[in-house]
Amino acid sequence: MTAASSDRIALRELRRRAFFDGARTISPGLVALAIWGVVTGVAMVKSGLSAPAAAVMSLLVYAGSAQLTAIPLLVVGAPLWLIFGAGIIVNLRFLIFGAAMHPYFQHMPWPKRLLLGFMNVDIVFVTFMGRFGSAPQKGNTEQLWFFIGATIPCWVAWQVTSLLGITLSASVPSSWSLEFAAVLALMALMLPLIKTRPAIVSVLAAGVTAWLTQPWPLRIGLVASTVVGIAAGMWAESRFVKNTQSGSAQS
Repeated sequence: MTAASSDRIALRELRRRAFFDGARTISPGLVALAIWGVVTGVAMVKSGLSAPAAAVMSLLVYAGSAQLTAIPLLVVGAPLWLIFGAGIIVNLRFLIFGAAMHPYFQHMPWPKRLLLGFMNVDIVFVTFMGRFGSAPQKGNTEQLWFFIGATIPCWVAWQVTSLLGITLSASVPSSWSLEFAAVLALMALMLPLIKTRPAIVSVLAAGVTAWLTQPWPLRIGLVASTVVGIAAGMWAESRFVKNTQSGSAQS
């Protein structure tokens, strides 16, 4: 066996391990994602969208919060610019996600980066950054295939459960509080990740901001809470690191 063949086999094995590692790591979050997908599928049809249109929207948009924001505007015949504007505002957090993940994928052609950005979702971002956020080398093969392995199960789970929600929407009573069930599922996913003091500060700041900005139009409060939460987490991390270093110097 030549050296080139050995390198190809090793690279293939690295990709395979990283892919399945990403899929395995993201698997606990698929329950919450599945519940959210069913809720979104039901909500799209209950709001007046036809089943085929809801299915196409699920495939092309792939963003639950943007879909739930756009549906009421579509139903009342709002201008197209307003629908797009509302969806962009709700998903502005992905600009922050993209900026944070840019060092990992900047070496790739922009069409591939665009596809990876489309496939990215909140739980993938949190999982990926938790795994590689402090990695000294950014942009290697393991990180790319871990990301791919995490995103594909999420995409499949979302599409399947969204279509399930669309199919079952006619038999779901309007009195069922499915949105609350989805919130509980997402909380069950996120709470175990809050292990450090900066994370606690970030969550508290984002939660208080989201509660105070509920009356804001077009769900701009979601953007505000995201920005405030990230800023508070960065401040807390620098503050705690500084205090730790000061304590070490004094001792």
